[in-house]
Amino acid sequence: MACRAVSLRFLIPKFASCVNRGNSGTIPALIRKTQHTRNSASRHRFSSTAAKPKKETIQVYFMDRDGDEIEATVEVGETFLTAAINNDVELEGACEGTLACSTCHLIFKQEDYDKIPDKPTDEELDMLDLAYGLSSTSRLGCQVVLTKDMDGLQVQVPTAVVDARDPS
Repeated sequence: MACRAVSLRFLIPKFASCVNRGNSGTIPALIRKTQHTRNSASRHRFSSTAAKPKKETIQVYFMDRDGDEIEATVEVGETFLTAAINNDVELEGACEGTLACSTCHLIFKQEDYDKIPDKPTDEELDMLDLAYGLSSTSRLGCQVVLTKDMDGLQVQVPTAVVDARDPS
């Protein structure tokens, strides 16, 4: 019986049976037979996934608790909490953005507050009621998503935090 590969899924068993029978002359023929079935374009491609498009970045400025300005390069679409964490700004975010605390409280200038497209939800307002130094332009950093028109925006990190989860 000649060793011929009917399809690629039978290549390994056919190859093994040829080796077991000592019929080594048919092994190169099996290899040549399977090589012509490969798509020649796929041999020259390094990756089958498309390149990820670069995300757009903007600059925002955090005024920390000591009054120092921290310039942050951030991606459009992330939250202020994520931007603060990624740029070593001292903003706690104890609940990790689950809207269960007020430790990512930020204070905006009125003109910057007006640029925020989403208004605060009732849940956010309830948490803000527990925040230290609450103002009419306060928001939770975990709830504000950065947009392209927020480039150059400056926010104030309050001088203290109140964690609603802290029993003391």
